[in-house]
Amino acid sequence: MNLDRRTLLIGGGAGVGLIVAFALWPRHLSSGLAVDKGEEAFGNFIKIARGGQITVAVPQVETGQGVLTALPQIVADELGAAWETIAVEPAPLNGRYGNALIDDQRVTAAATSIRAFERPLRQAAAVARTMLIGAAADRWNIDPSECETADGFVIGGGRTLTFGELAEEAAERSPPRNPPLRQSKRPRLIGQPLQRLDGPGKASGSLRFAGDVRLPDMLFASARLAPPDGRLASYSKDAIEGMPGVRHVGARDGWIAVVGETWWAADRALKAADPRFSGIRTSPDMRPVFEDALASGDPHRWFSRGDYEGVTRGSRPLTATYYVAPSQHLGLEPASATARAGSEGLELWAASQAPRLEQTVAGDAELFPMPVGAPSGRAMENEAAPIAVALSRALKQPVQVILSQSSTQNHDPVAPGALARMTALPGEGGITAAWAMRVATADGLGSALARLKGRTPPDKLDKAALDGAVPPYSIPNVRIESVDAKLPFVAGYMRGSPNREMAFFTESFIDELAHAAGLEPLAFRMSLLGDNGRLARCLQGAARLAQWDGGGRGSAMGIAGWSAYGSHVGLVATASIGDNQQVKVQRLVAAVDCGQAVNSGLVAQQVESGLIWGLAQATVESPEWIAGMPRARSWSDTALPSLGKLPEIVIEQVASSEPPGGISGLSSAVLAPAVANAIYAATGKRMRALPFDPMSAA
Repeated sequence: MNLDRRTLLIGGGAGVGLIVAFALWPRHLSSGLAVDKGEEAFGNFIKIARGGQITVAVPQVETGQGVLTALPQIVADELGAAWETIAVEPAPLNGRYGNALIDDQRVTAAATSIRAFERPLRQAAAVARTMLIGAAADRWNIDPSECETADGFVIGGGRTLTFGELAEEAAERSPPRNPPLRQSKRPRLIGQPLQRLDGPGKASGSLRFAGDVRLPDMLFASARLAPPDGRLASYSKDAIEGMPGVRHVGARDGWIAVVGETWWAADRALKAADPRFSGIRTSPDMRPVFEDALASGDPHRWFSRGDYEGVTRGSRPLTATYYVAPSQHLGLEPASATARAGSEGLELWAASQAPRLEQTVAGDAELFPMPVGAPSGRAMENEAAPIAVALSRALKQPVQVILSQSSTQNHDPVAPGALARMTALPGEGGITAAWAMRVATADGLGSALARLKGRTPPDKLDKAALDGAVPPYSIPNVRIESVDAKLPFVAGYMRGSPNREMAFFTESFIDELAHAAGLEPLAFRMSLLGDNGRLARCLQGAARLAQWDGGGRGSAMGIAGWSAYGSHVGLVATASIGDNQQVKVQRLVAAVDCGQAVNSGLVAQQVESGLIWGLAQATVESPEWIAGMPRARSWSDTALPSLGKLPEIVIEQVASSEPPGGISGLSSAVLAPAVANAIYAATGKRMRALPFDPMSAA
């Protein structure tokens, strides 16, 4: 099987022909795309074949969020193309596709794909469309202003030409410096719930993931890794001797791997070898680590507005402490990678949300990024990749390393968690006059990127580590302080964090303030929103759809709202505590404003999946910690929400002409506080810790 990065996902077909594309703002039509005979490169994003088919080079990684559909849809809309002619391929791994919202790195994270690439892709398509129109206008001897594009045609003076017919002539034209964006009264593709281009391949099983790679003479390996600050202490060589199918044993300070003719043979031998590692001794519960940090750590003034100290001097503000435990990704896809080291160089097949950085970690291999099967952010780092490279170099054969589910969980770079002490001073009429938060946490995304760059994780919290810490309310006096928690485990990136933690702290405490003031929670929020009209509309929309009853004692309804990633969401949850003393969520009603939606179907999918993911994070019990690692659990022990027990979910998308915002992680951030507020209304128990434990609620 020949696997390369130019494998296409096709809506209606793809061919060979003109390449028309741009990175950011072009001064000339150079390109980083590979050019075959009969092709001409004009840039970095779009190919137009002579038959009219269009291929979009996508710089972001598909993790289930729909980026392989949304980004091409932007191009197709601006070009005036027919959706059935669109195909996609991964953009080359060069320096032309940096994510401007994440240090210009090639990184898919933090709901940035649309926000970072919508404008560059639209500009690139506008350049291509202008060149196509210019070529058609020359043929017809008319002014280009008399022409427009639609359904893959240039239309003017009652005549039409396909994009493919104009490709070569368009390639010879000088690109415009400031092409106008498309203005057309004809139906547009933007916002339409178009079919996902990756859907058919996933449904049929034909889309290959990292574990599906097969190469000639390939061997398979299972590996165990040392705990943080630990090393391989011993293993039994004698136990492996003579075991069938075993080809090699590789051991380093940080890992041991057995290579076999099948993965099962390798894993069976590895278990027989009984590897032992040294490691640090850690508490089975991480909350005391955060409590110590908050009590004794050096606070840093992260944000300040107004005069918090002056307003609160001599008063007794309301206080509450909230905790979000470190959280596992718990994805179905185990960490895996395939390496082939030979005389012509090193090749690597792996799923990675930071492919250029992963390429460097793996020894400057030629990396073929594979689709990601774990949508929660686990693929930001890939522990299997450097092991696969080392084994392939030693054996001079292709080697695929797959970590077992247990090892994948043990070495999960978890969301770091956080502990926050909240303080607020009510003003006249119950309106909050002053607000403070001191939070102890760590930098998950920053730590992951540092490791990928071969650096020590930062000893100070980056701005992104407290994203969402400032409440989305017009409170006049605000103070936010951060404490860097020195954690005895590996913290990494997770979808929706740290907004998930900050939303839980803020929206739960806002609910406490409302009840303390004797005010209805929705009205209380509305009084504080100031000029945040978009969030106000979302809260009102969710309340209307849910038939909000005020959230008074015994109502079982809770409300929460959040603004993040340039988007806004209001959520009403109906929840209670069941007879088994477990949280039971009956209904979730959300109203979302993500600006101008690129694909309304993808928005609905992301909001719904985010709510389900947030529910899992709020209800799955925290793992026990051993040697700085979460103890692995079977799927049955995690008690993840099953399809048969999911709540009813209702979603309304608020129409908006604002620029497109991010959506991945938005609804997962607001789920926990809405449910916690509903449980307080239903039972009087205040849930101040995640995951929820009704038995220990206040």
